[in-house]
Formats: sequence, structure tokens, C-alpha cells
Amino acid sequence: MSTEATSRTGRTGPAPGALLLCRARPDSVAPAARLLREHMLLTRAGEGWSVLVPEGGPWLRGEEPVDRVMTGWATALAVGAPWPVLALWWDADRGGYTLASGFHRPVGYVWLANGTPAGEDEAMRTFAARLALDPVLDVQSLDHLTKPDPASDARARLRGLLAVLTRVGLDLPPGLAPGEPADRLREVARDRPDARPIEWEGWQTVRGELEVVAGRSLTPWLPWSGDPKARTLALAQMAAGLPLAAWGLRHRSGGWLTAGALLLAHGTLGLSYDLTHPRD
Repeated sequence: MSTEATSRTGRTGPAPGALLLCRARPDSVAPAARLLREHMLLTRAGEGWSVLVPEGGPWLRGEEPVDRVMTGWATALAVGAPWPVLALWWDADRGGYTLASGFHRPVGYVWLANGTPAGEDEAMRTFAARLALDPVLDVQSLDHLTKPDPASDARARLRGLLAVLTRVGLDLPPGLAPGEPADRLREVARDRPDARPIEWEGWQTVRGELEVVAGRSLTPWLPWSGDPKARTLALAQMAAGLPLAAWGLRHRSGGWLTAGALLLAHGTLGLSYDLTHPRD
């Protein structure tokens, strides 16, 4: 497959692609990722980081822009988890990221294909704060990415962003890099010894896995972990998920439809577990 794609203006550039970086170990990411109901490959990406490589996506079929889909997927993964999710995406015209963290509003930044900044500086500062980066050195490095630089295209900007994150443990496997074609990303991920496929296995299987994760790690964020606020959290997830799913359906946005459906799923499972497992 060619690494180039023709844009609407006739110019060529990288074919659409994406990566999902989760600041959590693969064992914690896998159960939540299955709820996306998308085929992906999951592997380690450094100390305390994992990377999800989509095996396909609506953007490859021309159904929906890659940035919109990835924002929805990142939001869906992060909304019920204690760890943030960073979506990296690129196409023939632009490249950028979206950082999702809990119920916070996602933040992101965009560069045009030639590297011209097209985002707000405040997004970079929020990005640094939510990932607990160094408020001086790391913020200075991120600020440099928001300044004009004729020598850096969108791909180089995204790699610069990843370079900053190496200071907090991120270490992407060689070959998993912004701008690479989708088939190359899948090939690299599949060759990793710790790679595992992420596929939909049904609600009961996923629920069982999440209960095991909750019991092993004692993470109070899970609705079925025994936290006294579990029912409130489950109801909040359902209340937030319904309008998101409706908006995604109305606007034919697969990413936001998935985010809403995942919220509803989290809330429904949490409420069900809370009602059927009375506490002492």
C-alpha cells in the first residue's frame, strides 16, 4: 500500500492513520478497549504506557474524518478509566492529537501538513497539566511546537510531541510512528511478542474481565468496585452517554456514537452490578 494519499486539492501526503496511547498497562487497557467493538492490536509502549493500533477505521473507507473518529474513541476509553488517553492522527491535509481524561473536556492541537500551527497555545498548557509534565522544561518544549518552523511538517511535530512524553515513560516500539501507513503500523504491532488482538467478545466476557481487573488492582473508579458512590457514577455515565449517542447517530458520527454507547454500557453494567451485589 502506498504511503501517499491525494487530498481534495490534488496535493499528496500521508494516508490517514492513527494511534491510541493509554497511560496504563495493557492488562488494564484490554477490557475497556474491547468495549469499543473495533478490531485493534494492543502492545506495551514503555513504562506504564500501552498503544492501540486500529486494524481499520471509518476514515479508510472515506466515511468519516480520522480526527473526529479518534476524538470519539479516546473520549470513550478515558471517560470510565483513571488513566488518560492520547489519540494521534494524521491525513493528507493535517496532523494532530486529542487528549481525553475522565469527564474533562478533550483538548487537542492541529498542524497543517506543512507543519503550520493551527491550534491554541492554551491547549498545550492544558495537555501538560493533565499529564503532569514538567511545568518548565516540558512546557517550553511543547511551546516550541506551536511556533512557525519551515523545517518541520505535521509528522515531525507529532514526533516532537512524542519526544516530550518519553520523559514520563512513553517508549513507542520502532516503526509505530506518525505518518506511517496503516498496514505498516499493523505489521509492526503484530510482530511484537506481547501483542494481543482486541476484539468484541460479548458483554458477559468483558464484564468478567473488568471484575477481575477491579479485584486485582482495587481501582475505585470501576462502578462495580464496591465504592459507595458507584451508583451515582453509573447513573452519571448513563445520563452523559444517552445524549452523546443520540448526537452521534443524528450526525452519523461513528466516533461519538461509540463514545455514547460505551458510556451507556459502563453505566448499565455498573448499575446492574451495584443492584445485584449488596454491600456488607
